[in-house]
Amino acid sequence: MRRSLADLKSDCHAAVLAEVAETGLARLTVEGIARRAGVAKTSIYRHWPTVDDLLLDALDRTFPAERPTPGGKNLRADLLRSLDQLTAWLAGPTARAAAAILAERHRRPDLVDALYRRVFDAHGGRFTQTVLRLYAERGEIDAGRITPVVCDIGEAMVIKHQIDTGELPGKAYRTAIVDQVILPALGVQAPNEKTR
Repeated sequence: MRRSLADLKSDCHAAVLAEVAETGLARLTVEGIARRAGVAKTSIYRHWPTVDDLLLDALDRTFPAERPTPGGKNLRADLLRSLDQLTAWLAGPTARAAAAILAERHRRPDLVDALYRRVFDAHGGRFTQTVLRLYAERGEIDAGRITPVVCDIGEAMVIKHQIDTGELPGKAYRTAIVDQVILPALGVQAPNEKTR
């Protein structure tokens, strides 16, 4: 039985992510991806002109997009959900593929640029950034406090914890990031601060 186009693309996306994790970016080939996906090379070239395009498409399709609570009104919960989403993404194969691209920054600046344009920026930029902008648009936080550094705080602290410990931070640590760092940087009191 012939695969549907959706199944073929899904199989190719999974194959390119697995292949880059196993072989690395420099040794990523259409042959390896086709073998892993169980498709002909021509099937890949019919949909993606290059291996880079296939890899970026796979990352785009699997990269999470922040979705603040409809109607908002709970900045803290939305920030925690963003860090939960970041942590779940970092535990999966798409983060390893993105890391492989980022590691090639000096050799492949074109690919790194495409990763930012086609994947990260297309999905809202930094984790927490979509939430922060939405709450600023609603007037619930001061838009002047949403600087590039503030937008980076959550990601930076989660990734630093992973680098330092070899583990992704648990719920308590992610909550501390929000309550002790992000909310104060925005001029918002964390719940435990209000009761002091």
